[in-house]
Amino acid sequence: MTAATPNAATVTRSEVEDFLFLESALLDEWRLEEWVELFTLDCTYEAPATDAPASDPGQTWSLIHDRRTMLEQRVIRLKKPEAHAEFPHSQTSRIVGNVRILDRGPDAVSVSASFLVSRMKAGKFDQYAGHYYYALVPGADGFKIRRKKAVLAHDRLAPQGKISFVL
Repeated sequence: MTAATPNAATVTRSEVEDFLFLESALLDEWRLEEWVELFTLDCTYEAPATDAPASDPGQTWSLIHDRRTMLEQRVIRLKKPEAHAEFPHSQTSRIVGNVRILDRGPDAVSVSASFLVSRMKAGKFDQYAGHYYYALVPGADGFKIRRKKAVLAHDRLAPQGKISFVL
């Protein structure tokens, strides 16, 4: 007997929350190689400019607009000592809440969540708040992220200025 493959119609909020908490733990623990494996091969990962959160990333500048290959390269770069902005690594702690399933498509669920990322680096403490928007694809091994959009609730990045770590 084989386990049934989950589908978008039967996904629960609790399952989505467990997945988002896992993703947060991987990022906080700098297990970035495992984190990037959560994404589909055709994924997009986006953090739009703070003054244009609804803009088309193909038409305007974004803080981050990566496909899978760029995401893998970002992880490799962040792990190198030459990445001065993140060596030593920031200490981060993420809180994810207000998780909602917005829509259930034929093969994916649309999800939103609020986030608060606290970052300690070189004696400086910063906080980043905002909302995540996901397209999650359920499968036999759990969810995969087809799309992640991290929208900062800041009207500008200063004085924090850097988001070299991954939101």
